Amino acid sequence: MIEVRPGGRRRIDRVLSPDYTSGIEDRTLGEVRELRDEAAQEETDLSYLRRVLHARIDIVRAEQRRRRERGSASVVEQLVNILADNAVGPATGSGRYQTTEPSRAEAHRRHVEALVSDVDLSDVMSLSEAKLDQALAAYTGEEDSVSQRRHEVQDVVDRLNAEIARRYREGAASVDDRLAEERDRR
Repeated sequence: MIEVRPGGRRRIDRVLSPDYTSGIEDRTLGEVRELRDEAAQEETDLSYLRRVLHARIDIVRAEQRRRRERGSASVVEQLVNILADNAVGPATGSGRYQTTEPSRAEAHRRHVEALVSDVDLSDVMSLSEAKLDQALAAYTGEEDSVSQRRHEVQDVVDRLNAEIARRYREGAASVDDRLAEERDRR
């Protein structure tokens, strides 16, 4: 489970700290954007972790379904369809277009593998029913935790975006100033 440690140094600890957005009205626009970008990166990483977990969940469920239905095709033979089914279905979360890449993909993969360290999904057909049930419980429990944290991070991003929008709406920030900042960076 993803725990937030008060006073912790990880990005999620900072972003979900109660004081992360306190006083944003008094911060510079650049500071608010930096906070928003940091929170958005955490959202991207959590979204990536959710996708990794969903893939594992789909593989375990497919093997359980294959056994129930006494199917002959292996999960490996069906892997493209298993993973594609979730990718083309209707959106079920509060997904957003993300402009950043996951920053900790390898760490997330290791985290997911450690959840069920003695279950090797590369040979899912050889696993016992109990091992499949154990893996599914671990993956779905972690996905619930990640989804909750992701939702909390999205709330932080929304608060910061609302502050940025307020400044533009009330004239405290201008598009011309933003374009000038972008030109100066180049």
